[in-house]
Amino acid sequence: MATAFAEAPADKRRDLTGPALRTFFNIAAAWKLKEAEQMKLLGIDSRSTLQSWKRGKVAALSRDALERISYILGIYKGLQILLPQSADDWVHRPNAAPLFDGKPALERMLSGNVADLFVVRQYIDAQRG
Repeated sequence: MATAFAEAPADKRRDLTGPALRTFFNIAAAWKLKEAEQMKLLGIDSRSTLQSWKRGKVAALSRDALERISYILGIYKGLQILLPQSADDWVHRPNAAPLFDGKPALERMLSGNVADLFVVRQYIDAQRG
């Protein structure tokens, strides 16, 4: 499942950067994510980079960062459709599905691997039908 976000050329990535980051930080607030969790999801190691991104101080996100945000947006949107009353809590709750092994989906998402974001997104999409 390739994401249009991530495959955009540099000039398009510049155009997507602001909206993508605003969306990500809104989702992070809804999910009550700590800064370290936000950094892990975005694939960055530096708190100062995170703070710069929060202030909009980035010309264009990398393809990797845009891909990560795209998966997170898809997960968020799918959860809002599936569980409108409890969507934001779902990522924190233990999950009995074999994919999660009794742990919260957020734990899988925080592995640092883009592939795990993809797998969680796929799981949510499959639940939607």
